Amino acid sequence: MRNTRYEKIANSHKAPKARLKNALIAFFSGGMMGLLAEVIIQLLCYVMGMSRVEASTFMIVFFIFFASLFTAFGFFDKWVTKLKCGLLIPITGFAHSMTSSSLDYKREGFIYGIGSNMFKLAGNVILYGVLSAWFFGMIRFIIGGVR
Repeated sequence: MRNTRYEKIANSHKAPKARLKNALIAFFSGGMMGLLAEVIIQLLCYVMGMSRVEASTFMIVFFIFFASLFTAFGFFDKWVTKLKCGLLIPITGFAHSMTSSSLDYKREGFIYGIGSNMFKLAGNVILYGVLSAWFFGMIRFIIGGVR
């Protein structure tokens, strides 16, 4: 009896879920991140005379650097709250997770703090990324061979 009454009270105080609104915000903010990435690539190609492959590499480095820098300054979490998952495209989300883990444990020193905890969340991403790449690589090899 008490559990059902508690659930009714708790449900009456929950914030309403605006899934469609959040999905649209994430879609458009992710699109803006993609547009920004393409603008950076085009600028590097035409202004600096780089090839598209080189420019793409530098764009990724820019995104990693600025995601880490904005995480260190405390901006990134506030922006993610407003822009939802669109800001956490894989490379910036990965940089954010590593930087925030490092900052959380920096008081414990370089070895036991930063070194031990930097890959707390990112380690899972690396592990399952490598395993899934191997798995799908084997499927491709079995089905179509190497080309």
